Amino acid sequence: MAQKGVQLDREAFSCSICLDLLKDPVTVPCGHSYCMNCIKSHWDKEDEKTIYSCPQCRQTFTPRPVLVKSTMLAVLVEELKKTGLQAAPADHCYAGSEDVACDVCTGRKLKACKSCLQCPASYCEKHLQPHFEAAPLKKHKLVEPSKKLQENVCSRHNEEMKVFCRTDQQSICLLCLMDEHKGHDTVSAAAERSEKQRELKVSRQNIQQRIQDREKDVKLLQQEVEAINGSADKTVGNSEKIFTELIRLMEKRRSDVKQQVRSQQQTEVSRVRELQEKLEQEITELKRRDAELEKLSHTEDHNQFLHDYPSLSPLSESTPSSTAVSEVRDKLQDVLREKWTNISQTVTEVDVLLSEPEPEPKTRAEFFKYSCDITLDPNTAYTLLLLSDENRKVTLMSKNQSYSSHPDRFTNWCQVLSKERVYRHDQIQDQSGLEQKTDKLRLI
Repeated sequence: MAQKGVQLDREAFSCSICLDLLKDPVTVPCGHSYCMNCIKSHWDKEDEKTIYSCPQCRQTFTPRPVLVKSTMLAVLVEELKKTGLQAAPADHCYAGSEDVACDVCTGRKLKACKSCLQCPASYCEKHLQPHFEAAPLKKHKLVEPSKKLQENVCSRHNEEMKVFCRTDQQSICLLCLMDEHKGHDTVSAAAERSEKQRELKVSRQNIQQRIQDREKDVKLLQQEVEAINGSADKTVGNSEKIFTELIRLMEKRRSDVKQQVRSQQQTEVSRVRELQEKLEQEITELKRRDAELEKLSHTEDHNQFLHDYPSLSPLSESTPSSTAVSEVRDKLQDVLREKWTNISQTVTEVDVLLSEPEPEPKTRAEFFKYSCDITLDPNTAYTLLLLSDENRKVTLMSKNQSYSSHPDRFTNWCQVLSKERVYRHDQIQDQSGLEQKTDKLRLI
């Protein structure tokens, strides 16, 4: 138990950097103690940051604290050394499979804290001390622990490779320079490193410039995406308004057409019903007349037959029922055809509500802006109309013309249609406005 207590005391007086007993002990402001050289070396690495920290508790200090040797700790450490025992390193100080081990330690090796390019070997804090104390070793170059130290030694001559052969692009030793690389373009490894360092700096500058350029491009693309999204949203909003208004107009137009067709239907059906009643009355009268004639035809007395025959009134002229029905049908078809034409032109009414119409033309020149040449359709001409001048002129005649039968021909109205669609002044404005809006949407 006494031995364990001594061991704990020794751990308390060990430096957490070198894991050995304190040498020239100093205490930093947070209360932890270190070897003078250990804490100086640690803070020398932090000179670039201008912020210094404690290796144990990570407390930071600004500016760099002034280190003063702790006399009391130094006396206690000297008394502890007289026991001849050394503090045991912690388990985390031993080298693992991923660590660089000290080449001098025997048994269980400690982690190396530095590697020497001239030796070449790696050392823990304890075995690195000669490189700080012995004058010849102070000139050696120490680097971070590395497992590739043998790559700096020529495999043929077992010498440090201090020369770089530019001809063969490889590192060589001085003996190689006198042998197979004799006469080659060679420089010192330090000189080649400086050259490559300059190239590396230029490469980094180019890369950083490209990064800045690409970041600008990304920013511009992002702005372009935002502009596209904004334009698309605006266009969608405008198109929604246009189509909503168009749907409203179509619904209204549909209701109007339905109402007008039903009204016309009711009128024409009433006419047909009236005609039907007259025809039924005529049929009844004809049946009665037929019965009288049949009765007379069976009279056996010749004198009686001749006496009764003149008393039968002659048949009155009847209106051809087929002609009347055909006229009603044609009229209803004309109404439906007219309504369908109006429906197909309803789309032109959108801009009438969305934009102010142009003023009505007043002068001859203004009217001529809307003039157009039309060609008359002979399939629709009424039989009393004569087409001439390549179907551009029509004349009302007193006799029927020899036109062939066609379902589009006017039979009750003295009219003819043109092959081209003709717009009113306001419809021309509506059509033009809608085409402009459609073209605008298509371009966007």
